[in-house]
Amino acid sequence: MARRNKHSDTKFLMQGSILALASIISRVVGLMYRVPLKAIIGKMGNDYYGTAYEIYNIILLISSYSIPLAVSKLVSARMAKGHVKDANKVLHGALLFAFITGGCASLIVFFGAEFFTGVMLKTPLAAIALKILAPTLLVVAILGVFRGFFQGLGTMIPSAISQIGEQIVNAIVSVVAAHILFSYGKKVGGVLGNVKGYSAAYGAAGGTLGTSTGAAFALIFVLFIYFAFRKVFNKMMQKDKHKHFEGYNQIMSTLILTIVPVLLSTTVYNISSIIDQGIFKNLALLQGHDATVISESWGVFTGQYKVLINVPLAIASSMAASTVPSLTAAFNSGDKDLVKKQINMANRFVMVISFPCCVGLMVLASPVMQLLFNDSDKSSGLMLVIGGCSIIFYSLSTLSNGILQGIDKMTIPVKNAVIALFAHIALLFVLMEVFDLHIYAVIIANAFYALMMCFLNQSAVLRFSGAKIDVKKVFLAPLEASALMGVIVYLVYHLFYGLIAINGSKGIANFVGCVVSIIIGVIVYFVAMFIFKGIDDETLMKFPGGTKLCNIAYSLHLLR
Repeated sequence: MARRNKHSDTKFLMQGSILALASIISRVVGLMYRVPLKAIIGKMGNDYYGTAYEIYNIILLISSYSIPLAVSKLVSARMAKGHVKDANKVLHGALLFAFITGGCASLIVFFGAEFFTGVMLKTPLAAIALKILAPTLLVVAILGVFRGFFQGLGTMIPSAISQIGEQIVNAIVSVVAAHILFSYGKKVGGVLGNVKGYSAAYGAAGGTLGTSTGAAFALIFVLFIYFAFRKVFNKMMQKDKHKHFEGYNQIMSTLILTIVPVLLSTTVYNISSIIDQGIFKNLALLQGHDATVISESWGVFTGQYKVLINVPLAIASSMAASTVPSLTAAFNSGDKDLVKKQINMANRFVMVISFPCCVGLMVLASPVMQLLFNDSDKSSGLMLVIGGCSIIFYSLSTLSNGILQGIDKMTIPVKNAVIALFAHIALLFVLMEVFDLHIYAVIIANAFYALMMCFLNQSAVLRFSGAKIDVKKVFLAPLEASALMGVIVYLVYHLFYGLIAINGSKGIANFVGCVVSIIIGVIVYFVAMFIFKGIDDETLMKFPGGTKLCNIAYSLHLLR
């Protein structure tokens, strides 16, 4: 049993690491293209882009976001029993489901674009970008089925490679199309008397065209992998000799019963963003704030703040995705010790990354905003200082959401999300109406929502799994190492900035200060994690490039 557990542990963490690495690369590529995109379309264009994307995202959540998780869970459970033909039926049933839900969602978004953007969110020109996104809902639904299928088979590589490819295509098309359509929008705006608005709106539409093209590329890629793998899978089905096959009616009902709780959980969990936008824009207008200021504030929030925050959150999302099939298999086999160990490992992995990202972004908030988005406005940097802590809370709540689904407690995250959502809305109203905190009210309310979800979900995980979190290794060591790193990063940045800014430009000083302090920060954190006993050779070996990392640690006498 010990040998099997060790192999399962390694495979579980490695698969999570592969998907996490791919997600980080994807988010970094996404961050990189948002820099020139913002330069092209401006803060107002970011608002239109973000508005269209929020509506698209919530419809995606409702229609098909839960499909990959549900498919991976069902396929994993059947493959663990050797029921390969039933796993194939899950694939076919999920594809039918995806065609129906994705197709209906595409039609609703395309024909309802003006209502969603204009009536609900007071941003009518965002309808242009939203209509471009509409067909993507069908593409992503089908793509999600194949990604879930491969994840259920125990491999994250097709999902990982398709994610990276999707983002690269998205980045290239977004920037090129935004540039072309921004110029076209200027001409339209010149005729209609609103050059700034239409140029920003068409530029945003160029950005969403990249999303559509990237998703289409990813689908073509996974279809190629699927048909290449089909012969091997057919041979696996021929070896499946079990007698009691599941019927398609049973498969579809099981699929729907699995999807609905996940759907409700993810929808309620993510719907806060579109509710935030509706409340913020409507209340800010009623309070007499200028419409352009409101639009630009939301543009910074959605196009800069959230883009930066979402990079480390990719790790939690990836670990959650890889956790579900692994935990499902361990849970169904009755291996409680393996379930507990995997839960602890997943939490530890996520916190090792989340803490330094949180501290780093808070310490270098304004410099990073200026470096990436050429935004020296203090209010933009203050958003990261206030909301940086939400990285830790969202990471934990996202991971625990996936863990609860993996141990068949899928209704718990739904209840927790509803509780947190109502508390979040109430706090947002108070912060805006009583304290008039404007965009900062949204950031504080979001952090509070993530904190509540984190506490409620994590409590449920520990209660139902029987797992015990190693507080020292999971929380205290990364916190102590990150705090030390934060102090060093702050001092190094200001030292280099001060020295270079005397005789050089502030832009160059900021660039050098950021790059040098980040590099030194990574080194300090790596060393500090050993000093504070937050990592050992066994854990390090399970990370990608673990052998090289261990060799470095031994050469520095950090490991003995």
